[in-house]
Amino acid sequence: VQLQASGGGLVQPGGSLRLSCAASGSIFNINEMGWYRQAPGKQRELVAGITSGGSTNYAESVKGRFTISRDNAKNTVYLQMNSLKPEDTAVYYCYLVKRGARSWGQGTQVTVSS
Repeated sequence: VQLQASGGGLVQPGGSLRLSCAASGSIFNINEMGWYRQAPGKQRELVAGITSGGSTNYAESVKGRFTISRDNAKNTVYLQMNSLKPEDTAVYYCYLVKRGARSWGQGTQVTVSS
């Protein structure tokens, strides 16, 4: 399975970005897709995940600001990020879980700065 992420960039505090991640290859039986992020000097942390059934979970720090969604027909997961803060600056990595195994996409940089 391959994951192709896009949508990162530079945005001012309070602004919005939408990340996309498309899966290709052996795309059957994908259980969960989502996003982690890693800021400089910090551990990678879960941002949001969504199951094939539509159940979602979010990091406390992004609840109410970020929304994850999934288009199963396109095997694509989206992360709508609103009210961005400087502390959201990180490399964002999409992932999927299939039969208990996690696969990663390449990172996309999100920088929140004035």
